[in-house]
Amino acid sequence: MTIFNRMKKNLILLGFMVCTMTMVGQTQKNEGWSFYVGGSYFSQVVATEFPAVGGRAALDQVYVGGILVSKKSITGSFGEGFRYGGGAEYRFSNYFGLQMSVNYFKSNSKTMVQTSTDLPGDGVIYNLKADGQLRALDLAPVVVFYLGEAKGFNPYAKVGVIVPVNGYLEIKTTANPFPGMNVAFTDKINPNPTAGFVTALGTTYKIGKNIAVYAELEYRNFTIEGKDKETTAYTVNGIDMLSTRTAAQRYSNYTDHLDGSSNNSEFNVVDPTKPKDELSSYVGISGLGLTLGLKYNL
Repeated sequence: MTIFNRMKKNLILLGFMVCTMTMVGQTQKNEGWSFYVGGSYFSQVVATEFPAVGGRAALDQVYVGGILVSKKSITGSFGEGFRYGGGAEYRFSNYFGLQMSVNYFKSNSKTMVQTSTDLPGDGVIYNLKADGQLRALDLAPVVVFYLGEAKGFNPYAKVGVIVPVNGYLEIKTTANPFPGMNVAFTDKINPNPTAGFVTALGTTYKIGKNIAVYAELEYRNFTIEGKDKETTAYTVNGIDMLSTRTAAQRYSNYTDHLDGSSNNSEFNVVDPTKPKDELSSYVGISGLGLTLGLKYNL
């Protein structure tokens, strides 16, 4: 019995040592740095009414014979489009890691204002269309929770924030105020600092000793507020006329209120040598995207 008990104890101790070594090996295998690159396409999730463009409400209006025959609100989100990026991750254990990525996003073009008429040139009603497109460079720190590896797959969930560090909304407008006259101009709107929310579900799959592919479904949502606006291009019948625009026509500062001290025609005679004051506007950027990429573990 003594020999049996000793053998039993030795077997238990050996089994414990093997399990411990296996766990340590797995921990060592999954701890440390990794780097990844990927591309995504996001679809619009939440559509909200677009802000006014140059004082024009986000409406699609149709006039026939000088009479308004239809009108509807224009809604949408600038969360739809392509994104490219990459980053680094430090994995503390089999089940926990931190990521930091840098991403460049370019939204699909969205119509924000549109007016159509068969009688252009009456001074009020004319053909007009304004299309917006967003470009943004952002940082996304996230926490990653791994669910365990099986047959090369390692599913995970992650949650974090999006912090845009650069970008702008570009709005291109074309109009026919009179027969034979075409006006086209481009406005660039810079945003105030903001932050948003991101969460994702995904999995990696090993294709080599240190290389894996990954796929994830990501949801993100944030709102940006305009800081200022600049008209960067202005043509009439294809001729550059930007130099003829006053400072008030080319530049705008956004604010949350207007009053008697504002450089705005509703309250004062506009000083053409200074930027115009306009009320702040917001645009939503929400989207659900599929990301595919490569990951390299050091």
